[in-house]
Amino acid sequence: MSISFPKTEEETIRFWREVDAFQTQLRLTEGCEPFTFYDGPPFATGLPHYGHLLTSTIKDIIPRYWAMKGYHVSRRFGWDTHGLPVEYEIDKKHGMSAQDAVAKMGVAAYNAECRAIVMRYATEWRQIIERLGRWIDFDNDYKSMDVTFMESCWWVFKELFEKEQVYRAYQIMPYSTALGTPLSQIEAKQNEKMTQDPAILVSFPVVGQEGVDASLVIYTTTPWTLPSNLLIAVHPEFEYVEFLDEKSAKKYIIMESGLPSFYGKDFKKAKYKILRKFVGKDLIGWKYEPLFPYFAESYSECFQVIGADYVEAGEGTGLVHQAPAFGQEDYDAAIATGFISEKRLPPCPVDQKGHFTAEVPEYAGQHVKAADKAILKDLRKTGRLLVESQVSHVDKFCWRSDTQLIRKAVSSWFIRVTNSVPEMLSNLESTNWVPSFVKEKRFGNWIANAHDWNVSRNRYWGTPLPLWVSDDFEEVICVGSRDELRELSGYDGPLDDLHRDKVDHIQIPSRKGKGMLKRVDEVFDCWFESGSMPYASVHYPFKNADTFHGGRFPADFIAEGLDQTRGWFYTLSVLGNKLFQVSPFRNCIVNGLVLAADGKKMSKSLKNYPDPSSVINEYGSDALRLYLINSPVVRAEPLRFKESGVKEVVSKVLLPLWNSYRFFYEQALLYKKNTGEEFTADPSFTEGKGLENVMDRWILADCQSMLQFIDQEMAGYRLYTVVPRLLQVLDNLTNWYIRFNRKRLKGVAGLGIEDTKAALNTLLQVLYTLVRALAPFTPFITEHIYGLLKPFLGELLAQAPDSRSVHFLRFPTVQQALFDEVIERKVSAMQKVIDLGRTARERRTLSLKTPLRSIVVVADEQHLSDVESLVDYVKGELNVQEVILTTDEAKYGIVLEAKVDWPTLGKKLKKDVQVVRKALPSLSQEQLRNYQVEKTMTIGGIQLEENDLEIVRVISKTDGVDGKAAVEQSKLEAAFSNDVIILLDTDVSAEDLVYEGLAREVINRVQRLRKKAGLVPTDEVHMQYDVTANPENVDLDKVLDTKEELFVNALRGTLQPLEGASGESVILEEEQTIGALRMMLRLARI
Repeated sequence: MSISFPKTEEETIRFWREVDAFQTQLRLTEGCEPFTFYDGPPFATGLPHYGHLLTSTIKDIIPRYWAMKGYHVSRRFGWDTHGLPVEYEIDKKHGMSAQDAVAKMGVAAYNAECRAIVMRYATEWRQIIERLGRWIDFDNDYKSMDVTFMESCWWVFKELFEKEQVYRAYQIMPYSTALGTPLSQIEAKQNEKMTQDPAILVSFPVVGQEGVDASLVIYTTTPWTLPSNLLIAVHPEFEYVEFLDEKSAKKYIIMESGLPSFYGKDFKKAKYKILRKFVGKDLIGWKYEPLFPYFAESYSECFQVIGADYVEAGEGTGLVHQAPAFGQEDYDAAIATGFISEKRLPPCPVDQKGHFTAEVPEYAGQHVKAADKAILKDLRKTGRLLVESQVSHVDKFCWRSDTQLIRKAVSSWFIRVTNSVPEMLSNLESTNWVPSFVKEKRFGNWIANAHDWNVSRNRYWGTPLPLWVSDDFEEVICVGSRDELRELSGYDGPLDDLHRDKVDHIQIPSRKGKGMLKRVDEVFDCWFESGSMPYASVHYPFKNADTFHGGRFPADFIAEGLDQTRGWFYTLSVLGNKLFQVSPFRNCIVNGLVLAADGKKMSKSLKNYPDPSSVINEYGSDALRLYLINSPVVRAEPLRFKESGVKEVVSKVLLPLWNSYRFFYEQALLYKKNTGEEFTADPSFTEGKGLENVMDRWILADCQSMLQFIDQEMAGYRLYTVVPRLLQVLDNLTNWYIRFNRKRLKGVAGLGIEDTKAALNTLLQVLYTLVRALAPFTPFITEHIYGLLKPFLGELLAQAPDSRSVHFLRFPTVQQALFDEVIERKVSAMQKVIDLGRTARERRTLSLKTPLRSIVVVADEQHLSDVESLVDYVKGELNVQEVILTTDEAKYGIVLEAKVDWPTLGKKLKKDVQVVRKALPSLSQEQLRNYQVEKTMTIGGIQLEENDLEIVRVISKTDGVDGKAAVEQSKLEAAFSNDVIILLDTDVSAEDLVYEGLAREVINRVQRLRKKAGLVPTDEVHMQYDVTANPENVDLDKVLDTKEELFVNALRGTLQPLEGASGESVILEEEQTIGALRMMLRLARI
């Protein structure tokens, strides 16, 4: 009964389609309490990557869980269809900027091209999301380009406009010259990296100041801003010096700390003389000679020194060149000193593409960054370029075009954010974030330092700002709906599309005698649209107004990557708080980045990661899902994606789960063969009736503890704790319960048919619980196993409204009658002893098939009492004849020893650590025991605290234990935990042990031969043998005779000599080697 997980998953998808599984689940929960989930919209202009698959997995698990808990969980897929990513594709296609393309083809044709590509990969998205196992409604999706979505965005903006939370201003914004648009602060921080720029010192001769024939010296890394220089800023309180450079015989004014920058590497040899000193405020008002003539007349009152507190002492020369159109601090300082205003803007001789305009004729048409070289060349001729070098620094680059951003004065529309920061921080406190540090640190800090939000973009493919203005901007009307636009404008044409080409021609008559109002050119920042998603996706308030609050808003749950703390999480929060004074979501899971195996960003060009589809086709979606969510990435930490990790999930999780079902199925068939009855679940079993076997009680109690834990952790959205607990139960089932109860489940334990039924009922109950509990996490394998279990579940499914799918069932609830903390404690004690015993065997390379004489268990009374009640399991699993339980550590030479992390303690104690090092060997056992209790100790006057020492148990190095010779002691292998010690007798020389070991080896070879022959437990065959080589004269007949019971219990029969047997009925025969013994084993039909 082998299985291909990928093929099984494809069959499951076909089954889901047949029963319309997702819609059926929604119908089954119709009328139940709603659980609201917002899906952050991705762009469909690219294919999904592992980051998308990770968030999709999280977004599938949580809704599946709450749906199985009885909530109605609507899930609609969303698409982000506007913005730079779309326009950039069109610009690349035509090899020109959006502005040039629109000028050539018109905005209608340009937008038509954008619309044509915006859903380019929608089919591929749908296919891979379905293949991932995510249930979400693609047929009833939402798109930010839908007219209903756009209209709700208009409503959101008008609500803010009427609350006076919208304003127009000239601000210095991060600006992408490649895209021809300003970027928000959010976007500008998405792509920061090292770059090189010129670093120069330039002189500005002072003019009109009696007794001063020196030059002011400024430092800049943006030579292209020098043609727009208007002012030079100094700090009023700083001290400046006038010095004579003896080499050139010229005088300069600078902060003294700037002299090393002036002279560079020759500073120590430089010859200069400080002539006098000034306080910065003494320089304010001094005039200087403009560097370029372009604005010398039109801004003639400028070109002087101003005071500005932002000037820092540690940077440059302490005098800062001011180009107010290209720096926010420059702009603010010029406004504060009255040299510019909103009515008299600074010169900005740079166009949308970042090229100089005709205002700067020598450099007109050149891109500003490219013009740096030409400007420096011209400055060299003037003698005013004093120092010329390069500087490496971190700068901002366009997240879409990867070109260096500039800062540029633009007229933009802003939403006030700073006045809402206290309210946003207060409402943030009531939300639950996983992990919490993202809320408390990263997101909280981002909100605390938030700027007002520039929501306008000088683009074409987007939702137009619903603002109609007069030519002088003194009359502004904000439109909140299509009906309002018709009413105000008198327009009676179609409005089934609100893009620029459909509404820009519509004008509104002025109410103030200013003629016709025209719509502004800008469209919304696409982040405004995604932040409006809670309202726009359901066309609120035009529809769903009655059910919106409480039912659709706020969301119970959202999830995205760590990068969205400055993106979607932020814009959602701004608009939710502005509109309704609440956080728009209650719970948020933040995942980290999925990186390539080498720790680098996944890159198509580098081909440093496996294709997601090929991984799914090779291992299945369940394996990929479980690998992703059982990793640090769900704690907002990075994950280095390794295909081997997905493969490991198959071998360590999915196959054990499948094999557990397969084992149950085979034993159910065997039960039918032996009793003539079909095995079906006993419905009273969940009440704990008839549970006598300790292992039955334990595994069922373990399931209840798991369910209680899952309820608690899923309420806190901590997936990273839930998955390990689920896998722990699976491990307990496969490696403990089934392993220890094979004979009972096979009906050969000699305990009667009722005991076999109890064991089968237990196994079935655990499998049924596990497939339901794992269903949200691994939806495919659980669906498949559930379908195979259904014939055995009988009345357990009687109450299910629709039992066709495991996902239609309720999530398993805790059965109080099955809780048993005492049993769980006892089995845990037994597991610890067995694990230590296995470790000891591995150290001596003794397989579990090799029988041993005894094991000594040293622990406290409670632990020993727990182990004693399960001692037969310890004997059976560790294959030992005797278990000795004792509290007497001294009898077996067990002593305490102090271990120290010397580097760590050395950092704490410095030179005093040597005192501790010398005194440590002389510590008594009583002192070490006291430290275990008191957690403190004084050695040589040095106080040691908790965790300074680690107290461990070791075997005494002195000869002999309780009178035993050292040679005998050497046969004891010890293993330790914090509260248990075991001593395993590894002497295997006794004849009885040798015989039992050989018997187990023979049994193992027969079982492997049966498996190779494709036999199942119900297949009865003759098992025959013939010794072909026996140089050590092993008495095999005696082994078979003295260990007959062992053979019967394991093989349900005995081995018979091959001599005289007919060869006609042979199923399979094979020669086996056990040590020096060689024998032929044959399986023959009865």
